[in-house]
Amino acid sequence: MADTGIAHMFADLKRTGRKGLIAYLMAGDPTPERTAGLVEALERGGADLIELGVPFSDPIADGPVIQAAAKRALAAGVRADDCLDLIAAFRARHPQVPIGILTYANIVVARSGFMRDAAQAGTDSLLIADVPALEAEPFAREMEQSGIEPVLIAAANTPDPTLARIARLSKAYTYCVSRAGITGTHAGGDFDPRLISRLRQAGASPPVFGFGISRPEHVRSALDAGAAGVICGSAIVDCAARDKDVTQLVRSLKSATRERLGAAMN
Repeated sequence: MADTGIAHMFADLKRTGRKGLIAYLMAGDPTPERTAGLVEALERGGADLIELGVPFSDPIADGPVIQAAAKRALAAGVRADDCLDLIAAFRARHPQVPIGILTYANIVVARSGFMRDAAQAGTDSLLIADVPALEAEPFAREMEQSGIEPVLIAAANTPDPTLARIARLSKAYTYCVSRAGITGTHAGGDFDPRLISRLRQAGASPPVFGFGISRPEHVRSALDAGAAGVICGSAIVDCAARDKDVTQLVRSLKSATRERLGAAMN
């Protein structure tokens, strides 16, 4: 794991009045070698945390861009071990940059020792997208026993008792979905400040908005709603698939988080 950990990263960002950018890529798309280069591009662009998806054949939360990326990775023969190898290699090069995994329960359950091996590779956080909060406790307990910080998902329509459970179990950050549906860049989200307020009242880990964030104005809106940071996935995956400048995209999104700091200081 990174020496600072994700919780410490957000604490440092908060202490200095800054906000976080989490950048997502599908591991192994289109090959592990290509992903290794793209992860370096994310780091150069200023991503505060890098999240890798483990390719899975039947995702329920991913939109067409990320589904296509998973399909390309699976067609190339990429499996969970390849993803962990990517993380271990990145961790050796960048020991201070937090890195997380987003995956699905079948991957975790089917591969014996997944969380232990993920932690040994250097993983800081794990989000299992299809495990609801009511069933998350045993997964979260095993993550923490392995030295990984759990991440759970919250939405504007999540009932208060469920938000309380999320607040108790989610340690690294709280993934706040900005709209109903699946991931993608087709529309900006509705960054509801009431969700942020409810999570903070429940004592949740730092709230981070995702789903539909692809442009600096989305970043600004999410942060104005009170989020501690944002997650960008589909826009980055699409940029990489088109052989565009991933570093520049990430840099533009990160710059939007700094603009808010500059405005606050004036």
